[in-house]
Amino acid sequence: MHPSHVIRGRTTQLLAGRRILVGVSGSIAAVEVPKIIRELIRHGADVRAVMSAEATRIVTAEALEFATGHPVVVQLTGNVEHVTLLGPGEGRADLFLIAPATANTISKIAHGIDDTPVTSFASIALGGGVPLLIAPAMHAHMGLNPAVRESLDRLRGWGVTVVAGASAEGEEKIATPEELAAAVLHRLAQGPWVGRRVVVIAGAAREPLDSVRSLTNESSGATGVALATQAHYRGAEVALWTGGLRVPVPTFLTTTVWQGVVDLRELAQRRAVELASSAAIFVPAALSDFTVEKRSGKIPSGGTGALSLALERAPKVLPELRRLAPSPTQLIAFKLLSGEDEERLEAAARELLRSSGADLVVANDARTMGAATTEALVVTGTSRPHWIRASKTEFAGRLLDQVGASLVTEGSDKSSGSFTPRSPRPHRRSRRRTPRPAR
Repeated sequence: MHPSHVIRGRTTQLLAGRRILVGVSGSIAAVEVPKIIRELIRHGADVRAVMSAEATRIVTAEALEFATGHPVVVQLTGNVEHVTLLGPGEGRADLFLIAPATANTISKIAHGIDDTPVTSFASIALGGGVPLLIAPAMHAHMGLNPAVRESLDRLRGWGVTVVAGASAEGEEKIATPEELAAAVLHRLAQGPWVGRRVVVIAGAAREPLDSVRSLTNESSGATGVALATQAHYRGAEVALWTGGLRVPVPTFLTTTVWQGVVDLRELAQRRAVELASSAAIFVPAALSDFTVEKRSGKIPSGGTGALSLALERAPKVLPELRRLAPSPTQLIAFKLLSGEDEERLEAAARELLRSSGADLVVANDARTMGAATTEALVVTGTSRPHWIRASKTEFAGRLLDQVGASLVTEGSDKSSGSFTPRSPRPHRRSRRRTPRPAR
């Protein structure tokens, strides 16, 4: 068995049965291509590679054959490989990813020049409607060249997705393997989440005590980040609203930061239109039951006297979300208890269903906070409760698939009342970074 089969589908199976063609042009970033290929395989893809002659001076065809498990196209022959792999008929690739894409290759494709295997494959993809993604990599000044920027704009106008990496050390770096896999997953996504808006409210509430201290909890935010990531993979347009986090957020997610419960309610009211037009709102955030009046400045740390804090009941967020986003928006609430048995978990979940107007409640025990796995009881008003015991990534995927099935059943498209897949949107970068034009 080839080593590529050992890792296939280890992360997700979302690209199972999909054939991805990776085109490699002559940037030094070509040394990253084996990692990119392996990341796609971890999502279940069957990956093939095609290289320009310049790319073979940087990374060998044998290295990419090892990474993919397939022979690599380094020149076009009588077998017309570009037509065989991207033309109509059986075996056609589902997507063509050019990574890295040099300024030279980008400009050639934009002007219809086919003088390398990579540009010839691109010509067939553009003419035949195969999704084309490009990951630019070049010196920063080349990326600022008006001709290159004009070529990128032209390609975007043709429906090409440009996946830009970070600008650092005078270079426009190639996007990471994780960013590129996310872009491929998002572009090829099928099913109920494609084109739908999803809001995920995650992390720990932080109720300010003074200008430097806060009252918070032990939530890591990992479940919320996993839900946002998996929703993006499934083609959703995801907004991640984050409180305190102890886990990194992928750069392809758009984030908005909130602090305490009052802050979150005000954010929801400002973004009421976005909430009301969402297909689903997931609220795994650990929201405070109590808040405290914030003191001005910093409470003095010196002295030996006791300090008393008067806690007040925090306003409820879930009923406000339900008011701002009535049905058919799906509201998915989370209930955290400590040391309770299954019967009490279910009872608490049903009470939250009743009091908040949520469509589904996920109930779990505090011992899962910060853990790598989740053990949660899923309760709805229309079906028997069931457990999901899995890693947070698998849990997020299974929960999304369950809620997604209800979207199809109930027809939650806001405009038509039925599910209508929408055209995939270009890959967007996170608001956590300073926006820069793709180079």
